[in-house]
Amino acid sequence: MLRLAVRVTRSQAELVLAELLSLAPSGVEEVDLGNDIVEYAVYGASGELPSLPDLRAAAGGALVEVSTSEIADDWSERWREFHRPLVLEGQLRVRPPWEPAGSEPIDLVIEPGQAFGTGAHATTRLCLELLLSRAVAVDGGFLDLGCGSGVLAIAAARLGFDPVVALDYDPAAVEATAANALINGVAVEVARYDLRGEHDPPAAETVAANLLGPLLRGWAPRIAHGARRVIASGLLATERDSVASAFADVGMSVVAERVGGEWAALLLTRG
Repeated sequence: MLRLAVRVTRSQAELVLAELLSLAPSGVEEVDLGNDIVEYAVYGASGELPSLPDLRAAAGGALVEVSTSEIADDWSERWREFHRPLVLEGQLRVRPPWEPAGSEPIDLVIEPGQAFGTGAHATTRLCLELLLSRAVAVDGGFLDLGCGSGVLAIAAARLGFDPVVALDYDPAAVEATAANALINGVAVEVARYDLRGEHDPPAAETVAANLLGPLLRGWAPRIAHGARRVIASGLLATERDSVASAFADVGMSVVAERVGGEWAALLLTRG
């Protein structure tokens, strides 16, 4: 079995990930190497993996290094060791299907490897922390922009938001969210959506946007369209003020925030 790894700059990571998932729709492993470098890896037998020219084209100017290595045949079992349950505030557990349920009131089963966002990454975890906080009232609809595996949308549905809509540009994320919603027995409307298109996303009282800082700044008017509150994540802590300023321009202000390592998440409300 081979492991093919691509190292890219953090600022371009999300855009490169979307391209890599089109080449390897079964899933991409993410490893934070520090020093503003992220490694994405795909696994497969010789001849099954994307070619090096394809990977270089997908990474573009963000590319730092491409490498291949042989791994033991039991890699699929050892891979499970990296996916442990995430427990937050004693209220919510996010776990892969092979881990048992705990005592938390909300137990979510998320199949890893299909799309970004199992809950373990800081950007998703910070979103979940704000969603569970007392600062967010559970009322009306919920929109998950950039839904990945659907963990935020599914958590919102379990909390009582209705209706819940999950949107993502990546077809693999749309498929993964629909499958995970079914596993968890919740109603989530899932669709493919490109924020760069001509139509605004559907309005909802609460919007979660787990995107990169430049996307949050550039698309703040569309993200905040019709919303009473926005949970913005995916930004670096150093981008906090610029993202807050972009949302202030559309009438929203920061009422709570979370920081995890180099990442930050903001809860913004209107008025």
